[in-house]
Parts: sequence; C-alpha cells; structure tokens
Amino acid sequence: MSAEAPLPRHHLPPARLAELMRGEGGPATLDLLLGGERSRRLLLLRILDDTTDLGPAWNLISKAQSIAPQVVDEVLMYPQTGMWLTTALRRLRGRAPVEEPPLWVELGHMGALAAAAALRAGLDFTIQVPVRHGRVPLPTLGCAVLPMAEPWGYATVRAEAEHAVVETAGAEVAIPRTTASAAPGWHPVRRLRVGPREHRLDIALDDVDPYRTYPQPTEPRPLSGEAAEQWRQLLEQAWDVLLTEQPETARAMQRGLLSLTPTPAGERFRPRSVSAGDAFGGVEASEPDDAVQLAVTLVHEFQHTKLGGLLHLAPLLTHDSGEPTELWYAPWRNDPRPIEGLLQGIYAFMGIVRFWREHRKTDATQPAMAHFEFALWRTQVARAMEQVRRHRRLTPLGTALLETLRDHCSQWLAEPVPEESLALARFCADDHVARWRAHHLRPSTPAVDAAVRAWLDSAGGPPVSLESAPETVSDPSARWLDSLTVLVRHRLSSRDDDRISRDGPEKAAARVTGALTGDALLALDDATAARHAYLADLTAEPGSAAAWAGLGRALTMAGTDPEAARLLCRHPERARAVHQALFRVTGSAPDPVRLATWLGSPPV
Repeated sequence: MSAEAPLPRHHLPPARLAELMRGEGGPATLDLLLGGERSRRLLLLRILDDTTDLGPAWNLISKAQSIAPQVVDEVLMYPQTGMWLTTALRRLRGRAPVEEPPLWVELGHMGALAAAAALRAGLDFTIQVPVRHGRVPLPTLGCAVLPMAEPWGYATVRAEAEHAVVETAGAEVAIPRTTASAAPGWHPVRRLRVGPREHRLDIALDDVDPYRTYPQPTEPRPLSGEAAEQWRQLLEQAWDVLLTEQPETARAMQRGLLSLTPTPAGERFRPRSVSAGDAFGGVEASEPDDAVQLAVTLVHEFQHTKLGGLLHLAPLLTHDSGEPTELWYAPWRNDPRPIEGLLQGIYAFMGIVRFWREHRKTDATQPAMAHFEFALWRTQVARAMEQVRRHRRLTPLGTALLETLRDHCSQWLAEPVPEESLALARFCADDHVARWRAHHLRPSTPAVDAAVRAWLDSAGGPPVSLESAPETVSDPSARWLDSLTVLVRHRLSSRDDDRISRDGPEKAAARVTGALTGDALLALDDATAARHAYLADLTAEPGSAAAWAGLGRALTMAGTDPEAARLLCRHPERARAVHQALFRVTGSAPDPVRLATWLGSPPV
C-alpha cells in the first residue's frame, strides 16, 4: 500500500453540509463522507505502521493494492477494519483497558487483513496470522475453524495457483474458491442483496469478524442457514419500506450501509442496536420484531453513521475545559448523558421522527401505533434540544446544526395527530422524564433536612430551599424507564398476543421487564386501581422511583389530589428524598399522597 501518496483535503460544500444539518444527506454527500473516512483510515494505518512494524502484512497489502486497488479499498473501508484500527492504537497508547486478546494478537490482525485482500486480488502468498480460540477470521471473507486447545496462537494462510488453505501443525482448512460458500471448517461472511437491481442494497451479514461488535470485540457466532434466511427476508421487507417511504435515505444507504451484525432477539418492542464512529457503515442489531422495526433501526444507526462522518471533518463542540462533566436528560436512555452523547441521540432520533412522519401516511395495519411513535419522538427530541441549544461548548457549526434541527422539529410539532395517539404520546413522554428525575436528581441534603424538620413541626408548607436546583447524580439502578411506553405499545398493537387485558394486569406487567402492576393498569386507563397498586409498591419499597413517578401519573389521570399530582409529575425526586429521610429519622413512613400534597403546597 502506497503510504506516500498525497491525501486529499476534505471539505463539505455548503449544499452538502446543509443536507447533513437537516438530518438528511443523499448519495453525493455520502461519497464525500466516505472520502474523508478513507483518508482517516489511511492516516491511522500509517500511524500504526510508524508505531509498530507491520512488516510482511504491510508488504502484502501493498502488493495487492498495486494490482487490485478497489479490493484493498473495500477491505480498508470495511467497518470492522476501522474498529480494529482504533482499538489497536488505543491499546498501544494505553488508552484502553488491557483485556483479551493479547496485544500481539490484536496487532497481528493486520496479517488477516492483508491475507483477505491478497486472496480477493488472486495473489500467491504465504503469511502468518493470529488464531483466536481456534478461529482465524479473514475480514470480508469469513472465518476458518481449527482444532486448537490454546486460546491464542498462529496459523499460516497460503495461496498458490487458486488453491488456498489456513493451516497449523497437523490441521488444515481449505478456503473455497468461491469464498462465499460454506465448507468444512469454513464459515463465510454472507452477503445480503435485496431490492430491485437499480436500487439494490448489498450488505455483509457479518457473524464472524471479532470486530463486528461495538465497542468491544467478541468471538464469532455463526448463524444457521435458517436464521440467515430469516434476516434476509426481514431486510428485504424493510428495504421495500425504505425505498417506498424514504427513497433519498435508501439511496444514501446503498453507499454508506456496509455491514449488519446480527444479535439475538430482545424483548418485544425493545430492540437493541449500536454503531460506532470508528466503524463507519457498520450496524449491530438484535433480531427485530418485524420489518418496520428493522427499517427504523437502520434509519437510526445510519443517522449515527452520518454524524460520525461529519464529526471526523468538523467539530460540533469545543474541547472540554476540564470542568466536571455536565449530565443531561436523554429521553431515549435510562442514564444521564454528557452533551456529546446527547447530540448523537438528537441527530439519530430526528431521523426516527422523519421515518414515522412518513410511515403514518401509509401504514394501514397499525395507524394508531405510527401516529403514537411520531408524536412521542417529536416531543422527546424537542425536549432534548431545548436543554442544550445555547450550550457554551457548541461551535458555530454545532449551533447552526441544532437550530436547523429545531426549526424542522418545530414544524413537525405543529402537524395534527389523532387525539388518542397524541394524548398517549404526551402521557408516555411525561412519565419517562418523571421516572428519570426520580432516579437521577438529588435535592440538596440541607434542603431535605429542612423539609423533614418542617414536616415534623407541622409547618404549613415545605421550605423554600427545596425549590433550589437539584444535583444530577447517575443512579446505576435506573433501568427500564420505558416500561409504561412499552405497555402502551402492547395496547396499540394489532397482534392478538400483544394485547393486555383488564383481568390480568399482573400478567401484563410480567411480560415487560421492569414494569409494575400499576404501569399495566395505567396503560388500561384504570387510574384508581393504579393508585392502589403504586401505594402498595411504596409500602413494600419506599424508594421505588418508578412507583413515585407512576403515582403522580395515576393521580393526574384520576383528577384527584391536584397538589400531590402536580408535585409528583414535576418533581418526584423531592417526594422520594424527603420520604426516605423521614423514614430514617422517625422509623415510620408517612402516607405518600399526604406528603406529596404538603410538598406541593406553597413553600414557607
């Protein structure tokens, strides 16, 4: 590979930058981002070669480039190559925890990259590559499995006269001439090709590359043929949805969506997916509930890909000055997020809002669900943006990007949504933020102590000091804050086995991890029963953040105890903190509704 060739200077013309600032970006914009990413990969590879001698691997990949530059480019631009490069460099610089594999195995992966490029270029060669728990991954091609007892070792990849093998002492695996074919000891990287010829998506279904999972590498988990076919069918249906409803996004995905890493299915309505800025074009996703969910996942992670490419060319934030990290509410997360993570989420969920905005026009099977998702996520994205739109660390580009997204979101907020879906979306959005506040916001200790004294002295209201801004402290126990939202999705689903019934709220709650019986009753609009259920939960577990937030929602729905309802919906953290402090001081717990009513009265 010629490392001396001059690299281009990259910039985004105003029209292309404007596309990205709107959360969009067509094929031409993706080509510019890919060009920037290619230069970045070359620079990282050169840094790695300067840091540690890549030797025979560098020579072999350079030879492959001289006769098949397109092949080497495809190997270089493979998402997993980017993940490996940054992982190896971080380990060399001591910026990553020392974990498996040993460093020499990490660095030796360059030999596997060179072997894959040389095989695809049709070269005769011999090169040593690392073995990881008996497996030899060859990026973009597949993985050979050897009978080795040791976790780490070396194997030789040899190619001569169109015959290629991976071998160790006493064992050999033949690499099929058509590497996409399975063979004894050989698991190929499957390619999924879906859609009509002129709009075809060609993507690797990678279940064997160790760097296919983000941010930590993992061992190969080859799919069965039946599972791979299931993924192909789901992707074909999802691609049809995207071509019909998001044609410009689909055209860009044809250029910038390069690999899909399958993981086992999660809980219904709780898909898991991840991408990484270092793995441009790669998506790791759990098996989806259906094709629409997969389409949403691809849009979501492709947004991260585009923003990651932009961030490699221009910053949205100035460098952290070393001050304590500020943490913010992210409506799609359980935990508080730094501004860097919040911006990523805002950009990704703008794409999700855009998806549901279009999909609700065509979804004849579950229109209420589509309207609900559109209304929910436009509300949540707007709420997230308002927190940081004038943040001091935003660069001019960062400010312009947020203002552009905010303008678009404002227009979407004005679009009509059927009343039931709109009410449910607001209900779930408010519930999520209340649960988050109950977990992560801490009123000051002096203010809580003053409230305890005032309560015990039968004061007419809480102290003014309790209204001071609370501190954000990440609570590691905060999980499943979307439980009520998931139950609402079950309610809106057209599938019979998703339905929740009034005669079995406990069973309904048991189907959704983290859900309380009161949550299921709220999803069924039974506010009175929900109130009793939440109070029972607080008797058993007075510190339950979900029960404090849910109680406020139940009181609001029932139209009773307005001061308590208002306090618990807006500031459940105050009730939770004072209630726990009173229990510590007196050994008994006050009635939650009575305490919340007192805390919601005018301060003294």
